Amino acid sequence: MKRAVVIGNSGGGKSTLARRLSAAWKCRYVEIDDLLWRPEWQLTPVEIYHAEHARLIAEENWIVDGLGRLESIPERLARATDIILVDMPLWVHFWLAAERQIEWSTGTTENPPAGLAKMPPTEALFRTIWEVDQNWMPEIRRLVALEKQRGKRVFRLGSIAELNEFQIE
Repeated sequence: MKRAVVIGNSGGGKSTLARRLSAAWKCRYVEIDDLLWRPEWQLTPVEIYHAEHARLIAEENWIVDGLGRLESIPERLARATDIILVDMPLWVHFWLAAERQIEWSTGTTENPPAGLAKMPPTEALFRTIWEVDQNWMPEIRRLVALEKQRGKRVFRLGSIAELNEFQIE
């Protein structure tokens, strides 16, 4: 039984890592963006998001990647057995997000966020990455540290090399 959260800012490779771990562990993979977003980048209504999130984390075997709604993160972390915090420098997130935007615009991206066909506007994506770094990441780091104090296995990945080499049993 594993319940793992892969969390961090946009464009950091969370989904790629989570898919790889899900295949290795033979457990359900959930991209939190699938709960958060509807077609055309419309947010899922809050009450529907929270109901689906609660149903998901009540299950016994999963790996969830992404942020979702800030208020749902503590519940997800509390239910997880393992937490992987992708915590790279801000410029790396911008760089990787720009690469994904280029792939998306050329039709070569394999797994667009939430399976959406329409690419997000680059300016809005970069603004979100900045705001998450400034406003969300300090709280996420605090919440992850609390879960570590409670005995959770926590892994902090601070570089692309660490992300690419990460293995967990």
